Amino acid sequence: MTVFVFVSISSAVGFKMSSGSNPQQDNVKVSLAFGLAIATMAQSVGHISGAHLNPAVTLGLLVSSQLSLFRAAMYITSQMLGSVVSASILHGVIPGRNHTLGQNQLDENVTVGQGMIIEIFITFQLVLCVLATTDKRRKDLSGSAPLAIGLSVALGHLCAIDYTGCGMNPARSFGPAVFIGFENHWVYWIGPVIGGIAASFFYDFILFPRNYSISERLKAFTGGNVEEYDLDGEEATTRVEMKPK
Repeated sequence: MTVFVFVSISSAVGFKMSSGSNPQQDNVKVSLAFGLAIATMAQSVGHISGAHLNPAVTLGLLVSSQLSLFRAAMYITSQMLGSVVSASILHGVIPGRNHTLGQNQLDENVTVGQGMIIEIFITFQLVLCVLATTDKRRKDLSGSAPLAIGLSVALGHLCAIDYTGCGMNPARSFGPAVFIGFENHWVYWIGPVIGGIAASFFYDFILFPRNYSISERLKAFTGGNVEEYDLDGEEATTRVEMKPK
């Protein structure tokens, strides 16, 4: 998490080092940086921890009976701590003090309600992508799941960065907020959490229902697991790097 936040936020604040009286942020560069960072970390550490880098995704997988409540809590705690550590490092190494550490902020023409709806939808598509590309019941998957998820992250940024700064990840928003301030910070928690949980319900109960009984879901919720995700393709005949274990 620390590496992801450091690399991605660096791309978001670096434009202020450019020459000129009014440097502009390159949204495409930032979007690709976030997407590639997610894809790289998912491919690199997915076989170790499942590459949980986003509380909204973790909660979506919890609702989908992919991990226990305790493990989800540990993942989210680690994500927040990693984000704070990364923001503190950036705070110390970025020249000058006129930067905002890539803090998510609503555009002046965007209300908190509008911002929350945007955050819901961009997180919805991300968690839907994670659930769909890591579903071991599918036999049609090919290519790289981490890359697909990274592209989903990039898509969310291309869509929302001009309106909300594109939170989509509460832990990523939390680190800079510790140093800069928590104005409208709740938008970057409530929106992604709703979007992630809604995507989980939509995929599990409408798009591709899972035949888990209530007792199986409760067992997964309290002690895990019905099927936990990793990023190791376990069948030699498949090219999908990210699939359930």
